[in-house]
Amino acid sequence: MDFTLPDELVRVLGELDAFVDAEIWPLQEQDDNARFFDHRREFARTDVEAGGTPHPEWEALLAEMFRRADAAGWLRYGLPESVGGSGGSNLDMAVIREHLASKGLGLHNDLQNESSVVGNFPFVHMFLEFGTEAQRQEFVEGMLTHRKRVAFGLTEPDHGSDATWLETTAVRDGGDWIINGGKRFNSGLHSATHDVIFARTSGDGGDARGITAFIVPTDAPGFSVDFHWWTLNMPTDHAEVTLRDVRVPESAVFGEVGAGLALAQHFVHENRIRQAASGVGAAQFCIDRSVAYARDRTTFGQPLAQRQAVQWPLVELHTEAELVRNLVRRTAWELDRRPHHEISDRVSMCNYRANRLVCDAADRAMQVHGGLGYTRHEPFEHIYRHHRRYRITEGAEEIQLRKIAGYLFGYAGPRRKR
Repeated sequence: MDFTLPDELVRVLGELDAFVDAEIWPLQEQDDNARFFDHRREFARTDVEAGGTPHPEWEALLAEMFRRADAAGWLRYGLPESVGGSGGSNLDMAVIREHLASKGLGLHNDLQNESSVVGNFPFVHMFLEFGTEAQRQEFVEGMLTHRKRVAFGLTEPDHGSDATWLETTAVRDGGDWIINGGKRFNSGLHSATHDVIFARTSGDGGDARGITAFIVPTDAPGFSVDFHWWTLNMPTDHAEVTLRDVRVPESAVFGEVGAGLALAQHFVHENRIRQAASGVGAAQFCIDRSVAYARDRTTFGQPLAQRQAVQWPLVELHTEAELVRNLVRRTAWELDRRPHHEISDRVSMCNYRANRLVCDAADRAMQVHGGLGYTRHEPFEHIYRHHRRYRITEGAEEIQLRKIAGYLFGYAGPRRKR
């Protein structure tokens, strides 16, 4: 791979910056919108009376951002032309997401809910890959215009990373399915119209086969959003869900019966590499801001930047950012050319190293900035709180390490010893 960015992608980044400067920054500062971007912003964004979920006014601002981005042709950039996208590659999306994150926090690329002027739509890719024609017609355009909101229900109270042991069940009843069970940290349910529920339909606990995905309306009888978990980063959209004899038709089956984990893997693969790219961008932002502060800050009669105790940790982070950046871009480039399962270990390498990197960079930025770094008047604690969750979600870093080990030692992947 030539690690020089293609001229076309450089042009795209320039045009994207021009759009953000002309349309998004002014919207962020318009009227009273700036309150949502004060670094103490959770109280403006959070609807405490509604259980800590996003405030309707905050979501209305996001909706306007999405509308402008879609009208300008940016929102769907990474989607196929068949759904109004530009067919952006995995490499394109990795570079763009890193670029936007490196610009700092803002309406152009918000961390708390992963909104961006260039959208990341793992569910759209899932529907295009696994959905029936009727499901694609019902959901794809609706999700892109926010007329449909689809949540993701895999994790359970007693099962997180060990998803093959999930206890939610679905059994046939005539031409329908009856679902019983519970979900935890079920993302997006404060506004979702539907929830993708993974349930065991055959086999035993621990079997990869026998788990099926169902598209369940959130207003179905027996579907209950019990409460939302308040998290380190607020507002929250992580719900506790109970399903009691929820009946859905055969048309609610998403993908192949018994092969639901293929959908889950597709979802996390789409997210892991792009989260890694965002982590590199946010880490570089923290490093660059810390360097600038250290050069300007005078202590004991000298710039803080002259002290090796300040220089060396930032040098190490800057070096690691360059290494991880190139790994992410190379892996994204390979994802455009090879089956995902062949390089799943590389995706895991990118994900766990980038997630650690950005947490380390945000922590170091707080330290370099001293007391100011610990306040919410600077963005570093918010960056840390957001990215800290990715060391757990989308597969905890221990799961990423396990995946890499499986490929390395021949227990999984293309070199698996039969």
